[in-house]
Amino acid sequence: MKYEHSELVFWHLYRFGLSNKFDTEFPQALSAKVAPEEFAASMKRINGVLKKTLPMNMKWLLCGCLCCCCTLGCSMWPVVCLTKRTQHLIEKVLDWENSHLYHKLGLHWKLAKQRSDSNSMTEYVLLLEFIPKIPIHRPD
Repeated sequence: MKYEHSELVFWHLYRFGLSNKFDTEFPQALSAKVAPEEFAASMKRINGVLKKTLPMNMKWLLCGCLCCCCTLGCSMWPVVCLTKRTQHLIEKVLDWENSHLYHKLGLHWKLAKQRSDSNSMTEYVLLLEFIPKIPIHRPD
């Protein structure tokens, strides 16, 4: 027996593949699953991580672009490392959210790479997957 696995995708403004703010509007598909206040608190925590890390990423990006010719591209490494750090922080927040609330409701947050429709860039999106419930009372 196969179970359908559906998901919701959240995104907003992207810079260099990582969003600087995810959309906080409550989707109608979650109306019977999660309270709007819980969803808003989760999105606020995720956007808080982005708000805290984005200014430093932008400063290093500007510095890296200015010095890129002199350093043969090595000045861009801090930007790459800070972006990976931001991804890791968001994944930690999502793991916390999953373990404390969303797994109990049959939902799973994750940060995933997705190819952009308009160009060839890869961007990061938040996926909220609906985990199907396995019927344990049915015989095999």
